[in-house]
Amino acid sequence: MKNKVYSMRLSQKDKIAFIGNISTMLSAGISLIETVDSLLEDAKGNQKKLLEEIKRGLVQGKQLSQTFTKFPETFDEVSINIIKAAESAGTLDVTLLDIKNHLQKELEFIDKVKGALTYPILIFFVFIGVSLMILLFVMPKMATVFTRMKVTLPIQTKILVSLSNLLIQHPLEVIATIAVGLTFFIIVYQKKRSWLLSVLFSLPLISGLIKQIDLARFTRSMSLLLSSGLTITQALELSTNVVFRNDMKKLIRYSQTVVLSGRPMSQGLRRGKNLIPAITIKIIEAGEKTGSLDKALQDVSVYLDYQVDQNLNKVTTMLEPIMLIFVGAVIGTMMLSIITPIYGLIGQVGAR
Repeated sequence: MKNKVYSMRLSQKDKIAFIGNISTMLSAGISLIETVDSLLEDAKGNQKKLLEEIKRGLVQGKQLSQTFTKFPETFDEVSINIIKAAESAGTLDVTLLDIKNHLQKELEFIDKVKGALTYPILIFFVFIGVSLMILLFVMPKMATVFTRMKVTLPIQTKILVSLSNLLIQHPLEVIATIAVGLTFFIIVYQKKRSWLLSVLFSLPLISGLIKQIDLARFTRSMSLLLSSGLTITQALELSTNVVFRNDMKKLIRYSQTVVLSGRPMSQGLRRGKNLIPAITIKIIEAGEKTGSLDKALQDVSVYLDYQVDQNLNKVTTMLEPIMLIFVGAVIGTMMLSIITPIYGLIGQVGAR
């Protein structure tokens, strides 16, 4: 039973509601144990199991952050360390509200990405459907006509006829091959995930967007970690887990060594000229000088969130015509492969 509870996962929406409810009730002056008891009355499923484990831990004298460590699939290391620091500082209600807002922004961005990809994905599935319809229904009939009339077929038409025959005569083998291919890809992805992601993140339309996403996530996480009372070195160490690109991870680790040597974080970030804009470093530098680094990082993250939204819209706007051109070119080539022999057949009939 324990293993089942420890391996459970809450959806992002459920996690936001869960943390938000605890924060609201703590802000109202209700104790944590009373809050958990109150939430247990209406809780169901995984939330109920989580609350029961939290209550068990509180009765045993454990802190909330200690219980959260038992659920790594639900609570990441950054959130757990922020809550741990807040418990020591006595600001758990405020910190939980900050975490809720942070998770809300992450969810909003994910929803925007899903919305942006809906149209291209729809086009892709339409393309697959039209291609299968041509190969399974149109080509067999046309191939029969071409064979009877002994029409000389161009290479592209022969390829389509071969694909059509393969799908019709060996459907199970084709499905098995696709399944093996997908399994192989999943295995390679798991073992070479960083390499595959680095290739994906280097694509022209995506590279710039990923850089901004990494920087926005880095600055927002750093602001949240610092405002909760963690040291800069601790915040930098945890922030490596929120970025995607390896070069950004290396830059954060380098900045951590710079801070450990007694120099400001901005000096370490200056090494990444291609990753972090000069204006961003200037703002961070000003925050260090005035002792308001967490506020400076928050301001930067808000601006970067806006920039990410704008660039995401641009990428989507560019991706849609590219997808349409690709689909049009492939379907057009397939139709041309069918029409060309028909013209040849008409020419033979006319010659007779």
